[in-house]
This record gives sequence, C-alpha cells and structure tokens, in this order.
Amino acid sequence: MPSSSGQPSLSRARRRLRAWARRGWRGIAFFWRRSLMFRSVAITVTTTGLAVAIIGTAVMLSISSNVYSQRRDQIEAESARATNVAQGIFDAATAAEDNNQSELETLQNEAQRAILSNTTSPGGTSIAIERSPGASGPQTLQNLASQYFPDAVITDELRKEVAKNTGKLSLQAVRLDDAGRRQPGLAVGSTLQIPSAGQYELYLVYDLSDAQQTLDFVSQTLSIGGVALIVLIALVTSLVVRLVVVPIRGAAETSRKIASGRLDERIPVKGQDDVATLARSFNGMADAVSRQITQLAELSRVQQRFVSDVSHELRTPLTTIRLAGDVLYDARHAFEPAVGRSAELLHDQIDRFELLLSDLLEISRYDAQAVELETEPVVPASLTADIVDEFRPLAERAGVELVLATPGGHTTMQLDGRRIRRILRNLVGNAVEHGDGKPVHVVVDSDARTVAIAVRDHGVGMPAEDTARVFDRFWRADPSRKRTIGGTGLGLAISLGDANLHGGRIDVWSRPGEGSAFVLTVPRRGQEATATSAIPLPELDEHYDGPSGGDTR
Repeated sequence: MPSSSGQPSLSRARRRLRAWARRGWRGIAFFWRRSLMFRSVAITVTTTGLAVAIIGTAVMLSISSNVYSQRRDQIEAESARATNVAQGIFDAATAAEDNNQSELETLQNEAQRAILSNTTSPGGTSIAIERSPGASGPQTLQNLASQYFPDAVITDELRKEVAKNTGKLSLQAVRLDDAGRRQPGLAVGSTLQIPSAGQYELYLVYDLSDAQQTLDFVSQTLSIGGVALIVLIALVTSLVVRLVVVPIRGAAETSRKIASGRLDERIPVKGQDDVATLARSFNGMADAVSRQITQLAELSRVQQRFVSDVSHELRTPLTTIRLAGDVLYDARHAFEPAVGRSAELLHDQIDRFELLLSDLLEISRYDAQAVELETEPVVPASLTADIVDEFRPLAERAGVELVLATPGGHTTMQLDGRRIRRILRNLVGNAVEHGDGKPVHVVVDSDARTVAIAVRDHGVGMPAEDTARVFDRFWRADPSRKRTIGGTGLGLAISLGDANLHGGRIDVWSRPGEGSAFVLTVPRRGQEATATSAIPLPELDEHYDGPSGGDTR
C-alpha cells in the first residue's frame, strides 16, 4: 500500500502557504488604507502597466504581421523564380522518348542546384522532387530530396493542392523540429513537367527561425522598455506624491500637537505654491482658534472664580439666615398657623440653598480640575446597604418598596467613600422619587475586574432623547413634575464626575412606562478604566428576577 506519511506534510505546507498569503494580503490592505503614497503609486503603476501591456501587445502583433508578410512575399517570389528556372532547364533539354535514365537524372541534379542557387533563405532551404501520383511516362525518375528534408511537415492537404496543377504556388505554415525546439517554417509546393517522365512535384521548405529571432528580440526589447517605463513612472509618481504627502503629514502632526494643547505649533511655510498657501491658511486658522481657546479658557476661569467667590461669599449671610431660621423653626408652634407654615418653608428652602451652594462649589472644583480622591477601605455591599437603609423611611412615605440584592461586592476596595455615597444617594433618591409607588431594586455584583451597583425603578421612564441629556447640568426631563426630595439639578452631573474620577462610569437605560436603570461600575484596581461591567444593562432584569447568592432584603 502507498505510504500516506507525506500527506500531513503537504497539508502543513499548504496551510503555511495560505497563512503567508493572508498575512501578505493583510499587509497590502493595511498600507492601502493608511498610505496615500502607496495607494497613488499602486494605482498609477497598475494603470500604466495595463496601458503598456495593451500598447506593447498591439505593437508586437503589428510587427509580427509585417515581418511574416515580408518573409512570405520574399519566399513566394524566390519559390516562383526557382520553379521557373528548374522548369526552364527541363524544357531546354530536347530529350526524346528514347533518352536514357542517366540523362534525366543529370537534368534533375542540375535543376536541384539551380533551385538552391535561387533561394537565399538565411535559415536554410530543404528541397524535394517527387513523382506526382498517377503520372505516367516512358522514363521514371527516382524521388530526390535534400538531406534532412522534413517530409513529415508536408501534409496531405498540401499534396492535394499541389496535385491540382493550377499553375500557382501552394504555401503552408509549418513547425520544424530543431534539436527538440519547435521553429516556424513555410512549405511551398509546385509542379514540374519533365520530358519523357511526366509530372513531378517540387517542395521547398524554408526555415523562418531568423524571423522568429528578430521577433523575440523585439519582444524582449519591448518588455524591458515597458518595465523600465513602469519603474520610471512609479519613481516619478512617488516623487510627485511625496511633494504633496509630506506637507499633509506635517499638517496632521501639527494638528495633533495643537489638539494636545500646544497651541503655539505652526506649519513651516516654504515658497509661494498651493501647498504654501494651504500652510498659511492653516496657520491663520490655528491662530484664530488659539485666540478663541485662550479667550474661552480665560472666560471659564473667570466664571469658575465667580461661582467659587459667590458661593463662599454667600456662606456668611447664609449662616446668619440659618441661625435666624432655626430660631423661627423651633418656635413655629407658638406662631399663628400661617406664620408657622412660613417658618417651615423657610427652613426647607434654607436647606436646599445650602445644598445648592455645596453642589456649586463641587462643580467649580471639577471645572477647575482641582478634585482629588480621598480613598479608604470600603466594602461596596455594606456601603450600599447603609444607603438603602437611609432611604427606607422616605421610600415608605412614598409607598415604594426598596429591595436590595448583593450577590457580589463583599470584598474591601480602596474607594472615596464620601463620593460613592453621594452617587448612591442621587441614584436611589431619583428612583424613589420617580418610581410611582412601584418597587425599586438595588443590586450589587462583581466580577474579576469590576464592581457594579445597579438601581432599577419601574416608574415613568424616559424617552431616548431625554436619556441622552440626563447627566446635563440643571436639566430635568419634566420641569413641571413635583419634587419630593428637593434636588438642585446638579446631582447626576456630579455623580458622573465622581464615577469618572474613580476610573468608572454610569450607564443608563430607560423606556417610557417601563422605568429606568442606572448602573455604577468601578474597577477593582485603582483608576484602571474598563469597558465591561459586572452588571451589563441587558442583564438587569435577570438580576432582579432572582439573584443567586448574597443578601436579599
């Protein structure tokens, strides 16, 4: 039985070849997408190569046709002249019917020499004189052929055409065997009338290898010239494209530097051409943008300083108002009902005013990038449970059931506990306020990389356009809706900043009539940002329907 040990090796070789082909194709595709110079040169070389191939083929066909036509005409003229000379030799001999065989053979040899002397083919000519089938006469000449005459190339079709004795030459293209190589040739047939011997056929076979060598030389010259032309065009194209690509790369690099904050970077301007005009226009635009950025940055600093100064300045009168308000609030039962109610409203609004000042100060710190984490050991599940317990009285007054599930998040992490509590207060408070008396679920879960805390309500929900703006400052989905907690409109914006400060994020999902879900995700290791979450949004309801393990209450 044949061995199959070579099959695995062949399969591995094929796999390696396919792998190399894929890597090569990916490399070409990469350069095609990333390099304008490579793409331009490739397109130019491809189109130029196609044009050179078409033109070269047309030129080669034309030259081949002309060379063959000229050689055919030359051979036809030589063959006609040789046939006439040979026939003249036989006609000049007034041989009678009793001429002996030796005289006819002498005439035949003389005719052969005359034919060879009248043919000047560079590749050589082979000659054969053969008796026509059915010819009759008192004398018979033996067939005469030169050495190495290629009798095999004389086809039956050519013999039949010559036998018709139309007085015209019969030509046929043939292939000659030259030491194993096939060379082009041309066979010519005609008839001779020999006295006392009848009709004979004259065949001349011409070697056209000299014409083929000429065509090969022309083809090689055209190929080398075409390749040299394509290489030259590729070099010229790369040079021309480089004159455009290099300034574009410089502009792109300058743009990146400006985007990174180096507003004084500019493109060097050389000359007066279109590229220089583009560079000057770009530099002018960069100057204008730099001025605008500087003005906006200064305006932002003034605004931040104004908010900070106003917030601090309001602290002093607010403290006095707080003291007076507390006195009135404590004595509200001694006042008339209307005055007592006013004292309660004053107390509530002072609390809200203090919260607003705190939020404004916090926002100003974020705008000034002056916020730092103060980490401490925190157990996310325990911290969440404390926040849920803190909101239970408010939830009971609103008729909302708070359900906590902690299948994960029981390990200690280094977090800023104050900021995480603030995030959860905002999320749980908003869920209770917008829950429409339906249960609010809070889930804490974790995986190898993240810890996630989800808050899900089943209240009014929000459309997609409102969900996209939910973290905007002072934005409300329904401004006319009554607020029971008294937020400032900055809670979610600050919460998002607190989450980002930890390297985490807050994902939101909401549908009108189905409620909303907010998921806080923080990484386990420092501020290492992650794209995954222990509680992906599509899996929220699975957690609420039945958490596996952990505390549920």
